[in-house]
Amino acid sequence: MNVIFMGTPDFAVPSLKALVDSGISVINVITQPDRPKGRGKKILPSPVKEAALEMGIPVFQPERVREPEFIDIIRSIKPDLIVVVAFGQILPKALLDLPKLGCINVHASVLPKYRGAAPIQRAIMNGEMETGISIMKMDQGLDTGDILIQETTAILPEDSFGSLHDRLSVIGAKLLIDTVTQMECKKLESIPQDNDNTTYASPINQEDQIINWGNSAVGVKNIIRSLDPWPGAKTTLEDKVLKIWRARVLEDAEVVGRGIVFEQKNSGVVINIDNNRLIVQCREGFLELLEIQLEGSKRMRVSSYLRGKNVESGVRLG
Repeated sequence: MNVIFMGTPDFAVPSLKALVDSGISVINVITQPDRPKGRGKKILPSPVKEAALEMGIPVFQPERVREPEFIDIIRSIKPDLIVVVAFGQILPKALLDLPKLGCINVHASVLPKYRGAAPIQRAIMNGEMETGISIMKMDQGLDTGDILIQETTAILPEDSFGSLHDRLSVIGAKLLIDTVTQMECKKLESIPQDNDNTTYASPINQEDQIINWGNSAVGVKNIIRSLDPWPGAKTTLEDKVLKIWRARVLEDAEVVGRGIVFEQKNSGVVINIDNNRLIVQCREGFLELLEIQLEGSKRMRVSSYLRGKNVESGVRLG
């Protein structure tokens, strides 16, 4: 079986490596063009391109996969299967129809929930208890194709976007090999998605980053962990942007034991305990900040930050 692999970010790399390690013939890799990254805006290749070149696989980097010239190139290669993992462009019907076995996609949710660009972050943000991987046959819709294989995994209370992303990328790679192996043996049947239970995972935007202290402590914590390590949840401290990377919800016993008093008007107000702990009141409950990053500084533990600066109780964030 000759396979073309289409992918771009870190999430896709384990799937590409799994295909090669399993002996499946990956004849070409298609990834996004090199882009400027980081503060210096240096032009860098995608993680998938780096991995492909290390394995000696030829790489294509079209600006748009729907261009007729590119589709002609893929037609001339005659792939049996195209595997897509977080590629970043929508495939046109002319490309979907080329491979003998079609195109399959590794998607980081239990479809039809969280179709779209940011399924991992949206699941954490919304307080979901589990998510998973779906491998589907691709059609012209947005993650609407028939399901081939699915596997679920728990979203742990302390999971961040980073930790869940890495775990799902490994699960996705394993399921991909199971899928391709069964497709070769013609043992796999597809199941249509239940469109009545569809939800969407829209891309993360700047508004999603801004913490609303009028939310519950649990809700704020979910926002924070869903944006760690990228792009970070934001508030302000004395007119400077403050990113909060890690936090925990205070138990009721801790609140009572410290004599902390809840006042409805104080959402976003900081309580500094022993100049070592920062507690913030939310609409419901209290949140202790554990790792922060003040504008112009680096990410650090709150205890380290407070060794050099004082944050007075009563200051309001946001």
